[in-house]
Amino acid sequence: MFNQSTLFLLVLFALGYIGKNQSIMIAVYVLLGIQLFKMDHKLFPYIQDKGMLWGVTIITIAVLVPIASGEIGFQDLLESVKSYYGWIALGAGMFVALVAKGGLDLLANDPHLTTALVMGTILAVVFFQGVAVGPLIGAGIAYMVMRIVDFFAT
Repeated sequence: MFNQSTLFLLVLFALGYIGKNQSIMIAVYVLLGIQLFKMDHKLFPYIQDKGMLWGVTIITIAVLVPIASGEIGFQDLLESVKSYYGWIALGAGMFVALVAKGGLDLLANDPHLTTALVMGTILAVVFFQGVAVGPLIGAGIAYMVMRIVDFFAT
């Protein structure tokens, strides 16, 4: 069980601990558990294939809870678009969703970049008191920048 991937996961766990990134620590803990119980050959491909969809679905559910609970309603929506802050928030939400879409494509086609994205997130949390927003939006930003570089480099 103790191989390069296990060592790498332990390094990520340690960095997550230093950076107080609970999501990274839980993810590593779960993956190590799957390895420990020798279920990795069956579960890892399935998780890699379906995990992003699960994650996006869970995040979407969390975002919609205030609507489902009645905390946010149509009146709140109408009030929000009466101010330019509301329009800025609306545009930012649309922009981030579009950028994240590119991130899904990037992670699907170049999964090796996930490591660099996670490491960048952890380093920013540990050394610059950043906030871990996950690799998906980071991948989206990376995808967008890569397309811009490709456009000007060709």
